[in-house]
Amino acid sequence: MRHAWVITLLLIAGCGSASQQPQANADAGAPPLIACTDPRPEVCTMQYAPACAELAGGGSREYASACNACSDPAVSGYRMGSCPQ
Repeated sequence: MRHAWVITLLLIAGCGSASQQPQANADAGAPPLIACTDPRPEVCTMQYAPACAELAGGGSREYASACNACSDPAVSGYRMGSCPQ
């Protein structure tokens, strides 16, 4: 009888943990944030590869390239691609 009680408790505990769903991250589909490092670029090539920059004061702004984004001291990091509308 004691073994049946232990098995029942293990089954109940196993079913309880199986029903929990992992929570999805809101930015799961977004590219990773790449931090701008010092020294910041002073000259950038004229290429168009959009980068969505995160400003240190909050908000975002689109730049023509990651180099252009990081040359702005107000930018803390960027994601490759255009900013979401």
